[in-house]
Amino acid sequence: MSEEPRTEQTQGTPPGPQPEPLRFFGTSWVEHTDRYGLRRAGVAVGSLVAAAAGCLVLRFAYQGLEIADVGAFVNVLVVVMFALCSAIAFRRTWEGFGKRHDPQSVASMRGLMTIGFIGSLLAYFFRSLTEAPGEKLHRAEYESAREQYAKRTRRRTGNPSKRGRRDSAT
Repeated sequence: MSEEPRTEQTQGTPPGPQPEPLRFFGTSWVEHTDRYGLRRAGVAVGSLVAAAAGCLVLRFAYQGLEIADVGAFVNVLVVVMFALCSAIAFRRTWEGFGKRHDPQSVASMRGLMTIGFIGSLLAYFFRSLTEAPGEKLHRAEYESAREQYAKRTRRRTGNPSKRGRRDSAT
């Protein structure tokens, strides 16, 4: 992911910064076009179903531990580990919708986020009830980039050779 929205100009594309596409939404989040509401509903349902399926898989894994008779300590340890990792993953994913994390911390948390995938899926579900996940952050970055582009282009308008000369000894 880039720090700023792209500023490329292609044929048919207006000049200036372009919105960064969001997963499952593309750039439909800008104007809420291309069945944006239906996509949001699909993401909400999909993330909730995926979280439920993940819980089912974890239940089978827990039953496997019970069958293996590894002991109560290991069973409790596994449950606590998945609960903590899911809570941390939920919080980190939720925060990621409002600010960008630096790439180094994302890489260092990858394993924990994988273990706590249910928390990430639930954060996706809850955020998609109000907006496309990450829309608020991307909208703020996009609006800021558009404002900066407008300021830069306003300063450069007109032919500089037609401007009057300024005296340096005023």
